[in-house]
Amino acid sequence: MSNDADEKPYSGDPANPDESIRFEQVSKWFRRKGQLVHALSRVSLEVGSGEFVSFIGPSGCGKSTLLRLAGGLLEPDLGSISIRGETPQVAKSLKHYGFVPQQPALLPWRTVRKNVSLLGELNQRRSHTTGISPDDQLQLLHDIGLGPFVDSLPAELSGGMQQRVSIARAFALGAPVMLMDEPFSALDEITRADMRYLLLDLWRRVGSTVLFVTHSIPEAVVLSDRVVVLGARPGRVIRIIDVPLVRPRHEAVEDGDDYHHIVSEVRAALKEGSEDQ
Repeated sequence: MSNDADEKPYSGDPANPDESIRFEQVSKWFRRKGQLVHALSRVSLEVGSGEFVSFIGPSGCGKSTLLRLAGGLLEPDLGSISIRGETPQVAKSLKHYGFVPQQPALLPWRTVRKNVSLLGELNQRRSHTTGISPDDQLQLLHDIGLGPFVDSLPAELSGGMQQRVSIARAFALGAPVMLMDEPFSALDEITRADMRYLLLDLWRRVGSTVLFVTHSIPEAVVLSDRVVVLGARPGRVIRIIDVPLVRPRHEAVEDGDDYHHIVSEVRAALKEGSEDQ
């Protein structure tokens, strides 16, 4: 992995504003069982190039909907979204995205090595960029503790190891934007805590802009440059909380007073969002 000095804190002022992600007054409705559900209301946010931003809020507040909108899987009913100066649909066609879902979604007949190389192989066939080289992919797997398992099948791995493969597969694509929808939610707390710091190592290596959905306050604070707190449906931005904890971050950061102060700040904002309906 890179040296600790390589991980720079987000400056808040991207060198190239055209590489940022912008949500401008985004609203979204769904029709469910014949009724119109207001999912998101006038969400505005700018995420700088290389920034790590987490979305947190009560269930049903539209966190995952925001990711799907950013990824071009849904269209906003009002407002607009731009990804590095393009519409989400164009950004998707240019392979600007990596995506990590809640479940690993590995192909059971492909080894760890072959699962990680899958997206690059598919993009190569479609004449797109192929991400990092096979040698670098192999080195990546060794760096995250999967070296002895590169020729194993998913069924031979624990849940935490499978999710490591899923995350490595997304980062191996070398995409400038990473969309992560509660990727650690199915893991036990000890494994989940370890995965946070593994993710920070991978992010430091690749430098992608990350939009991360979570229900965990400690997770959001440990990982993020900023935490976006959403209120209950219709989802709207209650507060955007800066996380000025020094990088690189290790487990010891969770013992500090600054960390606990930010956790309390996020918790208070969540309470405000759930009560203000």
